[in-house]
Amino acid sequence: MFSIDLLLDAVVLGVLLGCFYAAVSLGLSVSFGLLDVPHVAHPAFLVLASYAVFVLNENYGIDPLLGGLLITPLLFLFGLAAYRVYYETFEKRGSDAGVRGIAFFFGIAFIIEVLLILQFGVDQRSVTASYIGKAWRIGDMRIPFRLLVAFAVAAVLTILLALYLSKTFMGRAIRAVAQDQEALRLMGANPIRIKQWAFGIATAVLGISGALLIIVAPVDPILDRAYIGRTFCVVVMAGLGSMTGTLVAAIILGVAETIVLTLFGASWAPAISFALLLGVLAVRPQGLFGRRS
Repeated sequence: MFSIDLLLDAVVLGVLLGCFYAAVSLGLSVSFGLLDVPHVAHPAFLVLASYAVFVLNENYGIDPLLGGLLITPLLFLFGLAAYRVYYETFEKRGSDAGVRGIAFFFGIAFIIEVLLILQFGVDQRSVTASYIGKAWRIGDMRIPFRLLVAFAVAAVLTILLALYLSKTFMGRAIRAVAQDQEALRLMGANPIRIKQWAFGIATAVLGISGALLIIVAPVDPILDRAYIGRTFCVVVMAGLGSMTGTLVAAIILGVAETIVLTLFGASWAPAISFALLLGVLAVRPQGLFGRRS
């Protein structure tokens, strides 16, 4: 039966889950929200990072969060290379780059899935750490430590990325390239290099995000399909390119999912992201924190 205590539990867990959704969506907020790159392979990159963290944890006993930090430079280089291929093959050739780019990134996502299946099989993989499997009890409420870790890391990631984009020269250049590339060229900056750098950052963030993904729950090679709708929902609902909005929108989604899960069952929870997205866009087409054009 429904009760206030049950609703309170759902809200608290929803906030923590929402912060996790924010962490896995921040990279997409940069690549899609600021750069207008149709990066549908973002969740596949995320799962790939999770498997890299799994390998480090399984073979060398490295803590998942430390493993995420260790693979961050490699993911940054991977992002630089991926954007360069996308630019030379599609974006450089015309205005229909978005449509063709979707096929390009879908192809990359499929290749990543196949390679992971060939290497690791279809079984779920998980990591071990001192904070996994434990919980913090507050009265009758039991809060998993893994969600508290996701909450803290997501908050730090959001703050750092927001500060980088607003306080550093390169960060302001990334925001500028999303608004007026020609003006940026007149200032002596190369928009393509700036976008490549930004895409590298968006991919590098997935090192920590991938670690959180495998900390929160086991992963399998096709898990990216479960997150493609959620991550795009968070980014669009927030307002394209808004880091703070990404965190707020993700928390709204997390709370809504847990309440629906508690009241109506697991089968209804996946649909809530699209229902929220349609509702927000009906009222504010630019998103919660987006600016009117």
